[in-house]
Amino acid sequence: MRKTATKQSGKIPAQPGPREVASMKPGVPSDAESVIPGAGPSTHPGERPTVRLRDAGPDDAPRYAPEWLELREGPDAAARAGDLIDPLRIRLANLPGKAGLVIHDLGCGTGSMGRWLAPRLDGPQHWILHDRDPYLLHFAAVASPRSAADGSRVTVETRRGDVGLLTPDALAGASLVTASALLDVLTREEIGTLATACTGAGCPALLTLSVAGRVELTPSDPLDDEIADAFNAHQRRGGLLGPDAVTVACEAFSERGATVRLHPSAWRLGPAESALTAQWLRGWVGAAVEERPELKEPAERYLRDRLEACRAGELKVVVHHSDLLALSRPTGGAS
Repeated sequence: MRKTATKQSGKIPAQPGPREVASMKPGVPSDAESVIPGAGPSTHPGERPTVRLRDAGPDDAPRYAPEWLELREGPDAAARAGDLIDPLRIRLANLPGKAGLVIHDLGCGTGSMGRWLAPRLDGPQHWILHDRDPYLLHFAAVASPRSAADGSRVTVETRRGDVGLLTPDALAGASLVTASALLDVLTREEIGTLATACTGAGCPALLTLSVAGRVELTPSDPLDDEIADAFNAHQRRGGLLGPDAVTVACEAFSERGATVRLHPSAWRLGPAESALTAQWLRGWVGAAVEERPELKEPAERYLRDRLEACRAGELKVVVHHSDLLALSRPTGGAS
């Protein structure tokens, strides 16, 4: 499985900016299964990797801009469905034979999911962060939380590479799988393999902030719906699911015996989020024009007017997402 650079509600391609580079420590890990020194235990020699990764070559350029991830972290945290935490806590408390939680964060980016979720869960936690970009992995590791909700220790390990094909036993030993803004950049087959791996391991999956294909802009414009339709079509390029992903994921997990809960998790962007709104607008309109070049001229006017309203504090945007909690049947006799 992989994230692509076409996901404008998630991540945009760019090189790291100087401010982020200056904040990083030396020693970016270069091997496929690395541990940031002092941040958590490494895999012991001879142990089977928990998730198989497709190697990322040394010449692979970073795909996603840390600046964009930083802009969206606050609205992401505000949008994620807190109502799904209690049923997740109950399931994690009933997992068999767990001295601590082992949590895999797929496509972790700068680690915002861990910073949001780890302080909301009790008990010792070991997070395994997966991403193809070593820069983002290093940022995620050094900026990860170190304490759980009850003060227990949180450790973190990084594994570089695109998440590859998962087999039913690939997540053996996992307590939880998490991801943010991932499902809608997957294919139907990739969601099926993810669901098979999670249900085969008997571990729950918390998959947040998948685009729902609906956007509300205030004030409205006659071109809103046309841009939205073109953007949604762009998201479905190459067999990716885009706004259909949550429905497909619900079916995939349910067919494999999991109980699925959905909750809305919309971004609600106003004047305080104008920098994020402006970046989102450029990507949203740009993808729409790439899908339908005949929109270029009216879209240029549309984007100019929208950015002007954004700068003036007059634009409000709701970008609808969905959060999914899949509670697989636990293995080992737990209820």
